[in-house]
Amino acid sequence: MNGEAPRAFINARLVDPASGMDGRGAVLVADGVIQDVGPGLFADGVPERVEAVDCQGRVLAPGLIDMRVTLHETGETHKENLQTASQAAIAGGITTMAVVPGPKQGIETPAQVEYLIARGRETGLTDVRPYGGITKGTAGETLTEMGLLSEAGAVGFTDGNRALADADTLRRALTYITRFGVPLIQHPEEPSLAAEGQVNEGEISTRLGLKGIPAVAEVIMIERDVRLVELTGGRYHAAHVSTAAGIDAIRAAKGRGLKVTCDTAPPYFGLNETAIGEYRTFAKLSPPLRSEEDRLAVIEGLRDGTIDAVASDHLPQDPDSKRLPFAQAEPGAVGLETLLPLVLELHHGGVLTLDQALAKVTSAPAAILGLEAGRLAKGAPADLVLIDAEVPWVIREAGLVSKSKNTLFDGRPVQGRCLATVFRGRTVYSTGA
Repeated sequence: MNGEAPRAFINARLVDPASGMDGRGAVLVADGVIQDVGPGLFADGVPERVEAVDCQGRVLAPGLIDMRVTLHETGETHKENLQTASQAAIAGGITTMAVVPGPKQGIETPAQVEYLIARGRETGLTDVRPYGGITKGTAGETLTEMGLLSEAGAVGFTDGNRALADADTLRRALTYITRFGVPLIQHPEEPSLAAEGQVNEGEISTRLGLKGIPAVAEVIMIERDVRLVELTGGRYHAAHVSTAAGIDAIRAAKGRGLKVTCDTAPPYFGLNETAIGEYRTFAKLSPPLRSEEDRLAVIEGLRDGTIDAVASDHLPQDPDSKRLPFAQAEPGAVGLETLLPLVLELHHGGVLTLDQALAKVTSAPAAILGLEAGRLAKGAPADLVLIDAEVPWVIREAGLVSKSKNTLFDGRPVQGRCLATVFRGRTVYSTGA
């Protein structure tokens, strides 16, 4: 990007949760970096050598950081690969994707970390930041070479959608990561309680005749893990929290000063278990959709700051993996393109201010993962999203860019969308509006 003409994004409502900035101003970018930003910038006009981009009073914010994305770059590419995921991401204003390992997307060697980073650079649409696996094959037994993975660029360690059940293995992992300053991300679900479970345990699971996963499976795992955090001093992050009890446990751990953070995903504050309807497999998730009481607890956790961030939990599945009997269908939903409008629901619903809502997908995940992105500041990456925060529209499965279309939110009316995405100073997506 060296040598590219400087660009000035003018007449914008600058919203930067990292600094608290919210007001009219401009951003100057060049060579992939923010050169200047502020309310008085270009008050006397834009110099001739600088390309001016008129934002027409719309919101200009840091590009979104999605801290939980599953790809199929090294397997099952018919579902999604890095190219199609990146295209979906920029359509949703996402400029950084943190990629989790899975059974067919191993991230347990330095070469695998470096490959994903390099593929992201080749694609040139988003910054790809892999997690390393905690254990080899995400099998929960033998630790990976965490030091080598960290040196290669891993931003944290996780076994993806598999909980690390063995307490001694988790203790050793938490102790080991203290050397690298990165978090361990846990799928908080006690495996023996969740085994073969399909939906949240309760009236609906009984009515449908499906094995339920009790809500206590989440809090039991979190409470055990928190004790090990206290013992080791490691950094711990609970992914996609979904229950009132789990959130209470995290709130208590934070109150004790422990290094504990967490995120949730839009299905857990935007839907409840009734979305399953009559065996609707698109609503099969891991963890499962919970009760209305739990959904309201997730909203309260977002409101009071217990829940630090919101991730898309993007897990693409092809039609053949979903159009099966409920017990055989694969869990997961796509979420890259719908993350922004669903987070904006928290703002329009009065739960969070606009900057608080955007913080959940910008500055908060950046802080958790130690990234330079997620802020409007001199020297930061020129990753931006232009947002019309008010425009109403309806999410349509057919309109999704993602190769997979397994969204839970087809037909949902929302308010606010991405108009343009800028990655390293280049406009990589635009609606033309």
